[in-house]
Amino acid sequence: MNADKNTAPAKGLVPAEAPSAPQKANHSERFAAKVMQEFGSAVGPLEVNEYMRSLIQGYFIGIDSALKLAEEARLRKRKDQDPVPVTWEYVNLAELALDVMHYAKVGLDMSMDNHLFAIPYKNNKTGLYDVTLMQGYNGIQYIAEKYALEIPLRVTVELVFTSDIFIPYKKSRDNAEEGYRFEIQNPFDRGEVSGGFGYIEYSDPSKNKLIIMTRKDIEKRKPKYAAPEFWGGTKPKWANGQKVGEEQVEGWFEEMCLKTVKREVYGSKHIPRDPQKIDENYRYLKRRDAEAIEAAQRAAIDGYPDAGIIDITPPAPPYALPEGNIDHSTGELLSSGGSTQPSQPVEAGGTQQGMNF
Repeated sequence: MNADKNTAPAKGLVPAEAPSAPQKANHSERFAAKVMQEFGSAVGPLEVNEYMRSLIQGYFIGIDSALKLAEEARLRKRKDQDPVPVTWEYVNLAELALDVMHYAKVGLDMSMDNHLFAIPYKNNKTGLYDVTLMQGYNGIQYIAEKYALEIPLRVTVELVFTSDIFIPYKKSRDNAEEGYRFEIQNPFDRGEVSGGFGYIEYSDPSKNKLIIMTRKDIEKRKPKYAAPEFWGGTKPKWANGQKVGEEQVEGWFEEMCLKTVKREVYGSKHIPRDPQKIDENYRYLKRRDAEAIEAAQRAAIDGYPDAGIIDITPPAPPYALPEGNIDHSTGELLSSGGSTQPSQPVEAGGTQQGMNF
C-alpha cells in the first residue's frame, strides 16, 4: 500500500524542522522592559531607540554589581541589624525607573569610566532599597559640555602641591587674557596638597577663565560626616557582625580633592548653560541632586554619625560601602533618614514597588 502523500515526505527530502521556541530574554533585556513599563505607567508612553535601550541594559549590569557588593557587605557586617537582603526583590523600582529613563535620555553611560554610578541605600519607611544614580566627574563634564552656552576648546584641572610652582596671570590692563604658569619640580615627592585650579579655554582667548581653589576652599566642601574610605581617617572595625573597635584608613584624599575641584570648574557658574538647551531631563537631574543634599542632611541629624557625603552624593547606609572594592571617584555612601531600627523584611512579591523579573 502506498503511503499517504500528505503524511509522508517525498523521496530525498528532509522534513522541515519544527519552529524553535522563542528565546527567553536575558536579565538586562527584561530589566529594560520592566523599566519602560514602570516609566510608562507613571509618565506616559515613550519611544526608546536602540541606543537608549543599550544604555538601560548597561544600567542593569552596573546596578546589579552594586547590589551584589552591598549584599556582601551586609552579610559581613550587619546581617542581624539589617535583615532585608540587598537584592532586586527589595528594590524600589518605581523611583529607579524614572531615574533610569531620564539619565538614559541625557546620554549618561554607566559602562564608561566615571560617568555614572549606582548607590543602593535602605529606605526605612518602605523597607525597600532605593538605588540612587550618581554622576562621576566624567559624567559631570559630559553634562556641562552637553548643555553649555559655549563648549570650551579644552578644560585643564590640576591639584597644586607644596613643592610645585603655580603662578596665576589674571586679566589686566597689561594682560589680555587669563593664564598661569605651572611646574612640577619634584614629581616623586610633591609634598602636601595646597590647592587646585581649573583653566577653561575658548576659541576666543579673551574668554579664557582661571578658577583657583585653596586647600581651605576644598576642605570647606568636605562633608562634616565624610566617609574615611574616601577622605581618610578612622572607621569602625567589624568582626562576626560586631563592632570591635576602630581602624585607621588612608583613603583617597588627593582624588577627593581633585574631584571637588572638577565639580567646581564644571559647574554652571564657570561654564554657563544655554537656556535653549535646558530640558526636562536636565531639570530632573538637578532636582535629584538637590534631593540628595536634603536626604544627606536629614540622615546626619537622624543619627548616622559614621556616614558622610561628598558634594551632592546620594544617601546610602555605611554597610553598602564595598570594602576592598572602592572606586575612589564614586563619592561616599550615606544612610537614609528615619528610624535607626532595622525594618522588617518585606516578603518577595509582597509590594508593587519591589522588583521581581
